[in-house]
Amino acid sequence: MRPDRLDDNRSAWLAELPPDQRSPALRGTATADVAIIGGGITGVSTAWHLARRYPDRRIVLLEARGLANGASGRNGGQVLNGINGVSPHDEDLGKRVHTATSAGIDIVEELARASTIDCGFSRHGCLEVCTTPRSAEAAEAHTRTAQAWGLDLRWLPANAVGMAGAHGAVLDPAAGRVNMAGLCRGLRAPLQAMGVAIHEDTPVLRVREGKTLTLVTPEGLVRAAAVVLATNGYTPLLGYFKTGILPLHSHVIATGPLSPERWSSLNGAFDGFADDLDRIAYGCRTPGDRMLFGGGSNAAYTYAFGGSPVFSAPATPDAPHFAALARRLHGYFPDLTHEPVAHRWTGTLGITFDRQCTMGVTGSHKNVYYALGYSGHGLALGALAGRVLRDLYSDDHDPWRRLPFYFKRLLPIPPEPIRWLGYQAYTRLTGRSPRR
Repeated sequence: MRPDRLDDNRSAWLAELPPDQRSPALRGTATADVAIIGGGITGVSTAWHLARRYPDRRIVLLEARGLANGASGRNGGQVLNGINGVSPHDEDLGKRVHTATSAGIDIVEELARASTIDCGFSRHGCLEVCTTPRSAEAAEAHTRTAQAWGLDLRWLPANAVGMAGAHGAVLDPAAGRVNMAGLCRGLRAPLQAMGVAIHEDTPVLRVREGKTLTLVTPEGLVRAAAVVLATNGYTPLLGYFKTGILPLHSHVIATGPLSPERWSSLNGAFDGFADDLDRIAYGCRTPGDRMLFGGGSNAAYTYAFGGSPVFSAPATPDAPHFAALARRLHGYFPDLTHEPVAHRWTGTLGITFDRQCTMGVTGSHKNVYYALGYSGHGLALGALAGRVLRDLYSDDHDPWRRLPFYFKRLLPIPPEPIRWLGYQAYTRLTGRSPRR
């Protein structure tokens, strides 16, 4: 799995961090009890949870480029309850999903405290904004149902939302925001102090299965008793989930830092927001007081023929996807119309056909662990995955059996060229994202 070529495509999250010093690349042969492929939140959280439970076992983490180079450093910043693709209609499932994902947010908070970098974690709540009177009526009714189940969701009228065209919003006060790139990079030293060997600039080119797995890198090998695939949208490059994961490129923009007065005029009391449209628009206030914004139309996403997870086009202001993002941002926040866009970047999502993620174990010897397919909803779930995969590695499945992601079978996505043709035709005709 080779790294992205995105040096000119730097996210606002990275712009708010101090200079980074990567760990040396792997050279030669290493052995491990567990080898983790991927240095985003899933890989870092898994390393953290395994190292705490098994301090005497050798854990090796391999990252193709730098920690949080992928989606963990290029996302919308919101740490949310819920599982994408799962809409609980009964109290039991609603409570189970909320309890699990709330634990994921708690894990992010725990990891943020351990990070040597201030990653700006806050928990002031996130909004799901309703764009029509009909959706507002349904969302308000759902809020009352969730409250009857004992879940802390709150309904806000339109005048409390602070976005043009909003007809109200559901507030989840337990949700929050984090600079996940800062969190992952800030855990490098604590993990190394716990005995985790971290090798950056070390793409895994192949995985050879067996009772002992062999990971082939450009300048070395890792032989491990177990492997963790923490690679999300990049996983098909390793030969796994090739029909289950659609690598989709998501484009994002951000302003420069805004003054406290400007944030007050934008109702900046909340950490983040998303609307209720199929091609959702989302955003947040970064720790450095930038307005981050993504989604909102077909133009905000790109699918490359063949499913390449690498998007190498330059992040120029005249690119149509970034221009479309700016128009949608200014539609929701007219006061920002004359505020220049200071950051433009692209990240790779791991999309599944029904938008549900999966966590489990595979491989000819049942020693390949995985958590992937977050479909744009991965910060809390990626953190939670570290605990889930630790438990599955410990053969303790019971806490997770009744969660929708447990060994979830991914629906097959048609092969090329049908995949590319179908994506282009469906999105252009409907303005929606293909799903089942």
